[in-house]
Amino acid sequence: MRRLRTSLLAIVVVALCAAPAAAARPGACASAHVAVSAATLHRAQAATLCLLNQIRAQAGLRPLRLDGRLSGAARGHSREMVRRHYFAHDSAHGTSPFARMLATHYVPRNSSWWLGENIAWGSSTLGQPVAIVRAWMHSPPHRANILSRHFRDIGIGISPGTPQHGRHTGATYTTDFGSHS
Repeated sequence: MRRLRTSLLAIVVVALCAAPAAAARPGACASAHVAVSAATLHRAQAATLCLLNQIRAQAGLRPLRLDGRLSGAARGHSREMVRRHYFAHDSAHGTSPFARMLATHYVPRNSSWWLGENIAWGSSTLGQPVAIVRAWMHSPPHRANILSRHFRDIGIGISPGTPQHGRHTGATYTTDFGSHS
């Protein structure tokens, strides 16, 4: 059984990234500038997927398909980071992103696979989908995940709030990328 995986797992705190980017045209994706709240999570997820697929289309790549299993893993991780006030790919209990994604049964038994993860958080307007995607595109490891030809599916998990103690205005994002044979 051959298994492949990407090790392109990097972290960005978007509150530090204020440089503008022309990588994505937010006007083409509804809700790209939505303030993330419990009421707008679905819109923010759709806008994030739209922005990422817009970037992939500009690079001549196939669009990513939203996968419910990967989204569940991503959503749970974003919620945990906000609730437990930490920011890392591994869970508070040491579970790796790969273990989280594989636990969803996204990858069929005896399949080869590619998995990757991007995480980010931003306060205020830097927590909007357009700002998060812009920050990822300014980070080479995040950009590599977004533009990888290996990935076909994506899970998007967004949680209102940030990992910082006392900072509740903003959003925390996890995108879990995958493909399997």
